[in-house]
Formats: sequence, C-alpha cells, structure tokens
Amino acid sequence: MLKSFHTEGITEAGCDEAGRGCIAGPVFAAAVILPPGYQNSSLDDSKKLSAKTREYLREVVEKEALAIGVGLVDEKKIDAINILNASFLAMHRALALLQIQPGHLIIDGNRFKPYSDVAHTCIVKGDGKYASIAAASILAKTYRDEFMTRLHKEYPVYGWDRNKGYPTLSHRKAILEHGPSPYHRRSFRLINEHMALDFS
Repeated sequence: MLKSFHTEGITEAGCDEAGRGCIAGPVFAAAVILPPGYQNSSLDDSKKLSAKTREYLREVVEKEALAIGVGLVDEKKIDAINILNASFLAMHRALALLQIQPGHLIIDGNRFKPYSDVAHTCIVKGDGKYASIAAASILAKTYRDEFMTRLHKEYPVYGWDRNKGYPTLSHRKAILEHGPSPYHRRSFRLINEHMALDFS
C-alpha cells in the first residue's frame, strides 16, 4: 500500500509527468490532491500497470480526488526551452488548474522549479511510494496516450497508437522513410547515428 501523505496535516498535491523520453508530441504532467488518509491498494507507478488498469484507475482518481489538474507543453516549446524545463512548466500548468490550493507539493524525481511560494519535496521513484504521485502518474500517462492516439489518425505512418511517440525501432524507421512530422521534437535525436539522414 502506498503512503497517503508525506507531510501530515497539510493539503498535499502529488505531481508527475509523462513523455519526457519521447521524440514526438507534448510532455504531459498531472497534479492530484487526494482526501486525507486516502488508500487504494491498486494505485502504483503507471509504468507497472497495464493500459486497462491505468484507464480504470484514471476513472477512480477523477471521481475520488479532491482536485486534479493536467497540463501539457507542446513539442515546439520543448525544443525552445529543453525537455527538463518543459516538464517543470507542464507541472506548473497542472498545478495552476487545481481548484484547491495545496500547502505542500511532492514531486516525482530529483529536480523541480519552485511553484509560486508553495513548499515542495522531490522524491526519487515517488510514483511507487506515494498515492498522490502514483495517481498523478496515471493521469499524465493516460491523458498523453489518448492525445498521441488522436495524433496517430493524422500521421498513421509513425505508429503512435502503439509507441505513443517513444523512439522504438519501427518509429525511427518510419522517420527515416517519411521524414519527421510537425509533431516531432527537432531538438531530439530522431534517428540512431547509423541511420544517416539530415533533417536540417
């Protein structure tokens, strides 16, 4: 069972992102405030769950959370400010959508850019330790997967319905064959070094 809070007695929001390692599409982030003492034995790091379980838990979180926010930063902004800063910005955008002001933030990972004047704690592998971060990881992942599935209909050659923008071999081969789409992150290495092709 994941821990229900990091700092007792304070309204706490858990934050996580999805899509940092992708070469196409936005990075998504979510912020979740759960009720005090909330427990759900099914909650876990979204990467450890099946797609079906993630979709089920998304519905549970959206129903039972006190507040949720989901933010995104598109590929053009990622290229302009880099993926780390884009991840922070996506989290800030998610936090800005919360209808309840948190007194403390718990962030998955080891780095964060302070949001407003709200205290925060970075927690490595936090999505496998705290319920609110796990809930945020599930929302970020499912919202992003849904977004990439919609983009797939516009550019089906890249297989985004399956790879969701991650750099699989078939995805890289499609870029080699068809060139990059407007949704590809130009600041990322889109193909492996041995796939010689200049996209400039």
